[in-house]
Amino acid sequence: MASVYSVSQVNGYIKNLFTQDFALQRISIRGEVSNCKYHTSGHIYFTLKDKTGTLAAVMFASQRRGLTFSLAEGQQVVATGNVNVYERDGRYQLYVNQIELDGAGDLFRRFQALKASLEEMGMFAPEYKQPIPKFALTVGVVTAPTGAAIRDIINITHRRNPYVQLYLYPALVQGSGAAPSIVRGIETLDRMDLDVLIVGRGGGSIEDLWAFNEEMVARAIFACQTPVISAVGHETDFTIADFVADLRAPTPSAAAELAVFEYAKFQAELSGFSQRLWREMASRLQEDRARLRQLELKLQVLHPRQQLQQQRQYLAELEGRLQTLLSQRMQKERHRLELLAGRLQGLSPLLKISKGFAFVSKESGEKLESVTEAKVGDRLILHVEDGRIKARVEECVPEERMGKRTE
Repeated sequence: MASVYSVSQVNGYIKNLFTQDFALQRISIRGEVSNCKYHTSGHIYFTLKDKTGTLAAVMFASQRRGLTFSLAEGQQVVATGNVNVYERDGRYQLYVNQIELDGAGDLFRRFQALKASLEEMGMFAPEYKQPIPKFALTVGVVTAPTGAAIRDIINITHRRNPYVQLYLYPALVQGSGAAPSIVRGIETLDRMDLDVLIVGRGGGSIEDLWAFNEEMVARAIFACQTPVISAVGHETDFTIADFVADLRAPTPSAAAELAVFEYAKFQAELSGFSQRLWREMASRLQEDRARLRQLELKLQVLHPRQQLQQQRQYLAELEGRLQTLLSQRMQKERHRLELLAGRLQGLSPLLKISKGFAFVSKESGEKLESVTEAKVGDRLILHVEDGRIKARVEECVPEERMGKRTE
């Protein structure tokens, strides 16, 4: 019976054959980059291909120091390294330590040419981008009816908001007829007056994603009246649809996150707004009540009845002051009058008459104060205490006044 070997022994033997082959230990291979993936560890996994074959390749993070550009789908490169067997999987691959650009592949050239043409037309301009509604309730999805993309969108939508309606247009997303199918899906859902559309698929090579690089798909997205989120491939994959769409999502899952608002969070925010509104209303009501009390007090002060009462009180005070001033003035005038009366009494002829003197006046009634005012023959009237005496002047004899020197 022939010898029986384990899988590991066979893989080790084949690996040893590759290791002993000098040509495979330092080899440069020209090909087009496809299925390029940047791992979180820093390693780059990709495939080199030409018209008839493919070869898996990996560049470890420790070898990336010499890489002077970002490796991307469709690039034509020359990769240098060694071909060896990965024993665990029993497959061989190229372990790359150096990569140089060798011109762009055909698909990549077509991608760059169409991108430049549409950009020149203004189809990527930000002013044409429509805003994605914040609270979408109807979401259209143009993608394959089976696969991870639609499952992720359904799961995330149900988790975030079970009230959102999803409308799926089952489109071809790869191969012949994919581009027209995607266009029909966009146009059909656009006529349904939905809130937002998600157009996309899961990741793949540049060939797998090529339908989303067709000009007819780009024009359908640009002409769509409904806001469009493009979700094609993985985070590192870019297509023409991404540039034309109103918003690019790195993955279909991310597109669902962007299109569907989180209902629980919305409820929490709404509850917070409600509580804040009640607090603001209570505070405002308290402020208005305090202001109303102030206005009531002010109104009481400014009320005509209050003003009239204050004026009455003021008038009463003025009346009191006036009476006081009148009393003081009357007392003062009475005192003055008494003084004048005393002086007048001292000068009164009647007082002198009562003491034996007489008051002499002419017949006309004018008083006679000097002998010079009378002449012989004038009639005079002498007023005494108990009557009048009429007399005639017999003689006028002037006398010197007391204290006056005689000449």
